[in-house]
Amino acid sequence: MAPSQETMQINALSLVKVDNFNSLAATELRPWGAFTVLEEGRGYKIKRIEVKPGHRLSLQMHHHRSEHWIVVSGTAKVTCGDREVLLTNNQSTYVPQCTPHRLENPGVISLVLIEVQNGEYLGEDDIIRFQDDYARTKNDNLESKAIKK
Repeated sequence: MAPSQETMQINALSLVKVDNFNSLAATELRPWGAFTVLEEGRGYKIKRIEVKPGHRLSLQMHHHRSEHWIVVSGTAKVTCGDREVLLTNNQSTYVPQCTPHRLENPGVISLVLIEVQNGEYLGEDDIIRFQDDYARTKNDNLESKAIKK
């Protein structure tokens, strides 16, 4: 039995919605792990970040955004300004804009966290790197050269 015109229109609409969602949920690989943009709107972006055991992100800063980090699983070693803290499941921290910060996984399992960015500009090119384990510098911004999974 052939689908009706109405059913075909509903199915086409559903595919458009799914395709739009999937385009937002692309995972980008990094030397330290990966991140997935879960949602983005005016003035905010929500990411799922996974950091491999023993790896860390660059010591960095952003001029145009602040970040909230909520640990979902694993252990996070967070450097924020001159403060260093360990966070575990269901703990969080706030990173003000223009503050040097770093995220590290000192554990033996993957660190998974949710990052909520707020600010006037949320592009990946708003990263100033001070130190990086993967030879990326503030002038060589590999964050914008995404590897799609």
